[in-house]
Amino acid sequence: MPILVDTSVWIDLFKGRDTPQTHQLHRLAGEEELLLGDLILAELLQGLRSNGDMTKVENAFETFQVISLVGEHIARQSARNYLELRQQGITIRKTIDCLIATWCITNDVPLLHTDKDFHPFAQLGLVEI
Repeated sequence: MPILVDTSVWIDLFKGRDTPQTHQLHRLAGEEELLLGDLILAELLQGLRSNGDMTKVENAFETFQVISLVGEHIARQSARNYLELRQQGITIRKTIDCLIATWCITNDVPLLHTDKDFHPFAQLGLVEI
């Protein structure tokens, strides 16, 4: 089963942080197909501070197929999900997180993350790892 890995986990991995999610990522790497989304790649690359870091990250991901997480259908459904949560008094802080969660829900793909902003999406069908 493919699994989408969020920016939060990749950052922890590249910074050498020892977390349950980085352990899970190492375990899954040999067993499951790990997906890299275009929005996640953009977030990772935008957070880098040097050309050397850019090269390191790009080399680490050169074997990954980058998948598109946004299209018209996901954009519209993401807005619906945002509205549904907001009507419950939950405000999602980042549009990208809403798009990522919506893509995972729509495509029935679990999300490995460390970002608490994804938790409300579980009630909409997000499978969190």
